Amino acid sequence: MKIHKEGRRILFFTLLVVLVLNILLFNFNAANDTFNKIFAVASAIVFLLLLQFFRSPFRNLLLHEDLIIAPADGKVVVIEDVEEPEYFKDKRKQISIFMSPINVHITRNPVSGIVKYFRYHPGNYFVAWHPKSSTKNERTTVVVESTAGPEVLFRQIAGAMARRIVWYVKEGDEVSQGEEFGFIKFGSRVDIFVPLDTEMKVELGQKTKGGQTVIAQLKTPNASFFG
Repeated sequence: MKIHKEGRRILFFTLLVVLVLNILLFNFNAANDTFNKIFAVASAIVFLLLLQFFRSPFRNLLLHEDLIIAPADGKVVVIEDVEEPEYFKDKRKQISIFMSPINVHITRNPVSGIVKYFRYHPGNYFVAWHPKSSTKNERTTVVVESTAGPEVLFRQIAGAMARRIVWYVKEGDEVSQGEEFGFIKFGSRVDIFVPLDTEMKVELGQKTKGGQTVIAQLKTPNASFFG
């Protein structure tokens, strides 16, 4: 398993600080051996937690033009019909995936196609499951005209712990299903907005794996057989 490029600098400096602090304690606080050992164990645990957060596991991607693949690891927390005010300005079906700090935080393209719209919005840091997080938090909005035809909107949303969203796409780019389109650091959520006639393939509370779990199927003239 690889370490994601977004974590390499953070991990390097964290390891450096941890090593320096432990060396200083063992050299200048030798009389308090118990505290030094507790601190060493605690700092190792913190570093290992950080290491697992930035892991980049290999995935066998599931690809098909009319299937919408989970853009992230996490849990489905919303499936509902809502008004999408930023781009479509009409009713869409929303699927939201909450990513806890222990999930892989890579975000992947749920469909293949052309990026028709991209915006970055600075904002607040409500907890990611808060209803206002979709419109008030720091976020990005990406709309892809899928190769199957319908446009699909997906949104990276920063959570209470997250302070930085990273993206690798811009308007006009051709993107491939399952490829990385970004990364969210330290807790977050991804929303997907699809046409109302899209068939859901997941349920509330279901766990997802980015690039592998089929979350929905677009209505197209030549639909593939799935499920």
